[in-house]
Parts: sequence; C-alpha cells; structure tokens
Amino acid sequence: MTAAPSTHQEQNRATPRRWAGLAVLSASLLVVVMDMTILNLALPDMSADLRPGPVELLWIVDAYPLVLAGLLVAAGTLGDRWGRRRMLVGGFTVFGLASLVVLVADSAGEVIAVRALLGVGGAMIMPSTLSLIRTLFSDPRERATALGVWGSVAAVGSALGPIVGGALLERFSWHSAFLFNVPVMVVAVVAALMLLPESRSARPGRLDVSTLALSMLGMVALVHAIKQLGKDGPDPEAVMAAVVAVVALTVFVRRCLAAAEPMLELRLFRGRAFSAGMLTALVSSFAMAGLLLLVAQWLQLSQAYEPFDAGVALLPMAAGGILAGPFAPALAARIGARTVLAGGLVVGASGLLLLAVLPQPLAYPGVAVALSLVGLGLASLAVASAVIMAGAPLDQAGSAAVLEESSYEIGAVLGVAILGSIATTAGLGAATLSEALARVGLAGGLAMLAIAGLVALLAPRELDLAAVEH
Repeated sequence: MTAAPSTHQEQNRATPRRWAGLAVLSASLLVVVMDMTILNLALPDMSADLRPGPVELLWIVDAYPLVLAGLLVAAGTLGDRWGRRRMLVGGFTVFGLASLVVLVADSAGEVIAVRALLGVGGAMIMPSTLSLIRTLFSDPRERATALGVWGSVAAVGSALGPIVGGALLERFSWHSAFLFNVPVMVVAVVAALMLLPESRSARPGRLDVSTLALSMLGMVALVHAIKQLGKDGPDPEAVMAAVVAVVALTVFVRRCLAAAEPMLELRLFRGRAFSAGMLTALVSSFAMAGLLLLVAQWLQLSQAYEPFDAGVALLPMAAGGILAGPFAPALAARIGARTVLAGGLVVGASGLLLLAVLPQPLAYPGVAVALSLVGLGLASLAVASAVIMAGAPLDQAGSAAVLEESSYEIGAVLGVAILGSIATTAGLGAATLSEALARVGLAGGLAMLAIAGLVALLAPRELDLAAVEH
C-alpha cells in the first residue's frame, strides 16, 4: 500500500493542477446535490406514466437518500483503503450507468431500483470529494478557499435542481431528469483520471464487516425513522425504526471507540472546533432543506408559478451562498472563526424569522429577501468545512468527510420532517401556505439561534487551519 505524502512539498508536486481538480470535484458534487431536488418536479409526470401505488411512490422518493446515508461509512472506509480517486471514479460510473438504465425502466419497481443505484453512486462520490480536497490542498489557506468554493457549489446545486428539472420537463419526458446526469458523469470520469492524484490513508481503519453492517443498518433506520415520524407521527413503524437505529448505532459507536484503528474515527468529536463545525453543518442543512421544500410548494400552489419559474425564484438563496461562501474563510482569518460560524447562523436565522413577521399573505419580494439572508448565512458552511477538515489528520480525512456528509444528510432529513410537520399543522392548501411558511420561519429561526449560541461556546476564536496536519 502506498503511504500518503509526508510533506507539503511532496503533496504540492503531486497536485500541480489542484484547482482544475477542484473544478472536477465541485462539478460532480453539483450533479449529486441537484439530483436530490430535481426529482420533486418530475414526480407528477412520472406518476401519470407509471401509476405507482402510495407505497411505491414513497420509495421512489426515499430510496436515494436511504441508500446514500446507509453507505457513507462503507464508502469512506473503502476509499481510504482502495483509493479515494478510484472510489470517486467508481461512483461516477455507477451514477452515470444508473441514470442511463432509466431508459428501460417501465415500472415503479424498476425506477426504485434506479434510485437505489443512484444512492450507491452518490455515497461513493460525496465523501471522496472532501477527502480529495484535504489531500489536494496542503496549504491551509488554499484549502480553506477550496472548501469555500465547494460549499458554495453545494448551495447552488440545491437551487439549480428545480431550475434544470423545470426546463427539461417543459420539453421532454420525466426520463430527462435522469439522463441529464449521463454526459456530465462521462466528462467527470475522464477529467478525474487526468487531473486528480490517487490518495489513500497510510493507516486505514480495520475493515470489520459486522461493524460495517451495523453502520448501514443504523443510518438507514435513523433516516427512515425521521421521515416516518415527520409523515405519520410516532406510529409503530417509526418507533420500531427508531429503536433499531438507537441499538445499531450505539453498538457501532462503542466498537469504533474501543478499536485502536476504527473504521470511523469518532474520537474527532473530542475536538471542540470539530464539534462546532459539525453542529453548524447540521443546523444549516436542516434550515435549507426545510425552507426549500416549503417555499417551492408556496410558489407553485399559492403563487401559481410554473416549475421553471419557481426554480428561478429560489435563486436568491443560491446567490447569497455564491457571493459569501468563497470569502468566508478569509473573513474568519480576520475576525475569528467563532464570529463567522455563529454570525452566519444568526444571519440565516434572521432570514427565517423575517418570514414570521412579514405581513400576511406573503408576497414574493419579502420571501426573496428572506432567501437571500439564509443564503448569506449558509456561507458559514465554508468555515465549518475548513474547521472540520483542519481538525482531522491527513490519515483521518476519510472519517472527517464521512462525518460531515452524514451531518448534511441527517440535517436535511430532519429539516424536511420537522419543518414539514410544523407546516402541516397549518395545512398545506394554497390558502394556508403563507401561514405555514411563517410558522416554519419562526421554528427554524429559533432553532438556528439556539445552535448559534452553542457554536459560539465550542468554536475556536481564531481560524487555525494548520493546527493539525499529520
């Protein structure tokens, strides 16, 4: 097994085209994130064509995030051993092939299988992008900038999904929402092989099949329990899934903490800076996913926007992230990481709270301002990623990437389930969506403010990105 480079000079010689490599990693992340939102617009056409039952329709939506969440630990661990570039290219290939197979899918069951395969590809891609950024950029300042770009791309992907989906569905069938991925993945495979260096951990965690199975079972059960609780409350299925998740994840955590070389290095949470970054990622994803879900419905049901127009109307959030994300690490170096992390959450909370105080019924200009503020607040994700990855030695970059991606996944599921449930109490008819958005804004804003206070206690005062290197 080839050891990871031991000096900054060796790493930089190995990655002379690191910024071009960052473009490849960012583009691949963009497609994966877009795929999480693009299906929402395709569901009506898909339902009319395939006639799925209620359970089948649920699994068409849920298969992707469930499989992705369940395989994150496995993908990160295997990438540390097999090679992170190999894992990434393998993920590109699976993602592209799964998207192509949809051409022969003519039943709901086959589409569910396609969505599950996309989840496999997404799980292989997402932690690999962060691990490779940690390897590509040995200089702490450059790495912080690269992570700022990466975080901005993630925010853009969420907003572009509805736009691209709307544009495709106005001209083509629902299959186009999947086929869009194919040429992008072909280009990504070629570019990755040309531009990205191979990277492995010099000390990969011990591969334990039973522990790996526990992580998969626990994550799938946790995500399913959250989704089920949000939809139907504490019914027997949700309670059983929650119990399975708690038991499986408890045993998994105990095994990881007891192992000298664990599959997932959970001891990273001992670092207060690392924990602060994880909290910021979790609550930001929580707010963004819940808000996008409700605003998209409000635009189409209450304001009678067409799908493409609704996607364009969501752009203020992405614009805020694009403008502020790349500059957030530099700002943190000047005024302190603690200020930027907690301040970003406060700015995002102000956008959500604005929805609660705007006159009813809501008008789009006020909602656009709220979206912009949330987008600006999401710029703190760039600093959160920088803090998380700086808090992990190079050999543990895979663990840090898996934990960060898991926080995004769990945060998004919580946002949709909890904020969606709050909205449901107000009703989701066109006449009550404004009230639902106001309630979501109040709940989400207060949650972000509460976490901002905790992050301010845990976060480092200064952005010491070079604190841990090896």
